Amino acid sequence: MKKLVLTLLVFMVAMACKTNPFTGKKMLNFYGNRQIFPMAFAQYDQFLSENNVITGTDEARMITEVGQRISSAAERWLDANGYPGYLKDYQWEYNLVKDETVNAWCMPGGKIVFYTGILPITQTETGVAVVMGHEVAHALADHGAQRMSAGTLQQIGAVGAAIATSGESAETQNAFMQAYGIGSNVLGMLPFSRSHETEADLIGLQIMAIAGYNPDEAAKLWQRMKAKSGGQAPPEFLSTHPSNDTRISNLTAWAPQAKQEAAKFGVTSFK
Repeated sequence: MKKLVLTLLVFMVAMACKTNPFTGKKMLNFYGNRQIFPMAFAQYDQFLSENNVITGTDEARMITEVGQRISSAAERWLDANGYPGYLKDYQWEYNLVKDETVNAWCMPGGKIVFYTGILPITQTETGVAVVMGHEVAHALADHGAQRMSAGTLQQIGAVGAAIATSGESAETQNAFMQAYGIGSNVLGMLPFSRSHETEADLIGLQIMAIAGYNPDEAAKLWQRMKAKSGGQAPPEFLSTHPSNDTRISNLTAWAPQAKQEAAKFGVTSFK
């Protein structure tokens, strides 16, 4: 049984890798667009039906317009780099929801929500573009499906751990399973999530620049985010996200690269 679990695990990983066009890295993904997109679209529609979606205002129109510019820039990049049709199953949608939470998020297939609570941090259209680029990047890189895939592996690992300790006392087995749960989160799932956030920052910075927005503003947004939080945050290794300081440092270092990428598309001046 142990060998069967290990063989299944190795087979799933080997069969589930595809290449991220933006980074050239292999991605762990057990779920194709046809599987995950319909579920995501239905959940998104349900969320909108249960929340206060703002329409017809200048802010709501700005969210949509920035989203369209960013996703169009992503499509330009993909077409120019040998990935025509990569976005054919995507159904982009950008909505502003009345909620004081300082957040925005994206579901697989391009379904994006901005909460009104993040607008004092974004401040300007370019600030919105920083966040929008990050959220669009999550969709482009299949991060939702990858998180589901990692969760599946974690569950399979738990089954394997239970089988491996089946001959032990209940007390020993419980202690082992608790250690597995903590270890797989701290050493596996949390670093995996942080890597996605960093990847989305990098991809988002490039596509916002191609869309004509100044990538220098990204680090400034995270400086405002840090000020908003008052510096209160868990240690980075216990968080799903990189620290504010890490993001500020990364985005500052990557901004010149994003401008160089934009220049390939004839974009040399920015909002």
